[in-house]
Amino acid sequence: MSKVISPSCPACGAPIAPNAQQCPYCQRYVIIETEISAPQVGEEGHAGDRLFQRLAEPRERAFTLSVPHGWLLEGGIVRADFTRQIVNAQFIEAKIDFTVKKDAQGTIAIRWCPEVKYCDMRYSMVGAMFPFGSNYQGMIVMPVMSAADFLVRVAFPWAHPSASAVQLVEQRSEPLLVEAYRQRVATTGVSANFGYDGAAVRYTYSENGRRFEEKAFTVIESMGALAAGMWSNKDTFLMRAPEGQLDATEPLLYHIRESVKLDHAWIAREIASQEMLSGHFLNAQQAEQARNRRALEIQQHLQQVDREITEHRARTHAEIRNDAYLTMTNQEEYINPHTGKVDTGSNQWRHRWVTGGGEEFYTDHEDDDPNITGLFNRSDWKRTPVRPRFPGG
Repeated sequence: MSKVISPSCPACGAPIAPNAQQCPYCQRYVIIETEISAPQVGEEGHAGDRLFQRLAEPRERAFTLSVPHGWLLEGGIVRADFTRQIVNAQFIEAKIDFTVKKDAQGTIAIRWCPEVKYCDMRYSMVGAMFPFGSNYQGMIVMPVMSAADFLVRVAFPWAHPSASAVQLVEQRSEPLLVEAYRQRVATTGVSANFGYDGAAVRYTYSENGRRFEEKAFTVIESMGALAAGMWSNKDTFLMRAPEGQLDATEPLLYHIRESVKLDHAWIAREIASQEMLSGHFLNAQQAEQARNRRALEIQQHLQQVDREITEHRARTHAEIRNDAYLTMTNQEEYINPHTGKVDTGSNQWRHRWVTGGGEEFYTDHEDDDPNITGLFNRSDWKRTPVRPRFPGG
């Protein structure tokens, strides 16, 4: 049996109900740490073992992801309030500002940053009327930047306004990030034939009296003259740890990021919603009916694309690029014995176990069977083999 260790919010310390998932005072999403009956295995069992839970994005359940047991979720999907704001280019789609962190201070954390739309007025006949930093149809007027410049000049100051003693340690181009983004967008049936640039940067800095090391990643999409200079940041995320510990922590943070599974029904509703807002439908009832029909069509399309991608990956030379990306992100692909589908997991341990509910257990010890120890009071743990490679793998 599991028992509650602390009935208080790990973020603000306020008392909360034993089974609460959200603090009623600070509104933070809470994960209550539990103690597993003997033999005791909490977040870690033997040295190097780790237990993961599959949790949903807390605001709209737009996606699920694998989170180390006991870690915290903060933020999520962000939407405009159309009772206060007009529909414009900036507010058509949902945005995300979401963090998974080891503790309330975010000592070790990964953060997904929202996409922001900008406009390079050099492509517009009225550009002289809109100076740098002004607002044009909801977009921020700013010349298009390279991905590295955006991370240094925009993303870092936004994420860490009180940081000091900042040092840029490294910056590099990341074409694999661009390829991964384009492949993902292609599955939704949306065209992505624009200009792209991907980059990664590494910093050290001081914040709240402590030194941190952080890596940031983004893809810049520039629509150029086709969209009157519109450009935006895509797939922007930050990973940090105390200075000197990021290299050791990075595989774990990559695993959290790569474990994200989008909810097809949510994607379908979101795309349909964007189409409705873009078209300025005035009749709410007709818009809702059209949205539901379009959502169903998109969901069916996504399911079909999923099947086609799985078949295609097993039969083409995309294995080479796929393995390069997995190596870069310290990941491996496994066959889930419960679903028969391919899971992406960490490559930092020799053995991986999963349950039918998506919990994960990693260990370097071949004889560690979580069914025996009764992790999460479950007995459906199964070992996941590495996916065979094509051809003949």
